Amino acid sequence: MLAYFIATHSNIETMKKFIGISILALLAGISSVNAQSTASKVGTDVKNGAVKAGNKTAEIASKGKSTVTDKVYKDKEGPNGETIYIDKHSKYYWIDKKGHKVPIAKNKLQAKQ
Repeated sequence: MLAYFIATHSNIETMKKFIGISILALLAGISSVNAQSTASKVGTDVKNGAVKAGNKTAEIASKGKSTVTDKVYKDKEGPNGETIYIDKHSKYYWIDKKGHKVPIAKNKLQAKQ
């Protein structure tokens, strides 16, 4: 009977240690996944911020260049209130949010209000 008690007591201690180690491993795995997802979110936020800053820089640079090199059409504006530029070939265009020239037909221009 004593041998059975010692063997059972030993098994209980071993089981407690096993459960304790298993819980620690589980918690370590969860915290690792959480840290990776947080780092991923931060990386995505930084990337999105950099893209927005780059687009705004390109837009301002394109508008500045167009203002200096091309004529600004003072009496008309684009469909959404954009500033219209006229290049050396008498083509009309406006600058989008990414700094690209967007051609527009003269009949789609609106009078400024």
